[in-house]
Amino acid sequence: MKKHLKKTTIKVFLCHAHADRDLVRVLCARLKRDHVEPWLDTEALLPGQNWAYEIHRAILGSDVVIVCLSQGFSQQHGYRHEELKLALEKAKMLPMDDIFIIPVRLEECDPPDSLRHLHRVDLFGKDGYQILLRALRRRDSLKG
Repeated sequence: MKKHLKKTTIKVFLCHAHADRDLVRVLCARLKRDHVEPWLDTEALLPGQNWAYEIHRAILGSDVVIVCLSQGFSQQHGYRHEELKLALEKAKMLPMDDIFIIPVRLEECDPPDSLRHLHRVDLFGKDGYQILLRALRRRDSLKG
């Protein structure tokens, strides 16, 4: 009798400004096609759920947090700043060479100070999405 090994899937939390939700939905769909398990609030949350609790749980259960950066990400108030704080706290507990937070620029913009130590990828740049996938695949290969 053969045992079927379950293929692991990398779990990715998508942190973003609500103004960027259309671009992030496109990213989410692309990740799904490439066998990544993204967590996006507009798709994952159900009516009646405690959204803050579910977001907290999703971040802590994720293998990677993709922070989708835009000009509006840092300028506006919003829960994404709490999400980023939680992700940074979790990252402190991981080995320094782990890829856990990936800053992804959706457009030309400056990253928040808290992310300046991390190399970013420009999704709008040449091969930006492929570079992101390479980082996710590297993280996934180290996960097992």
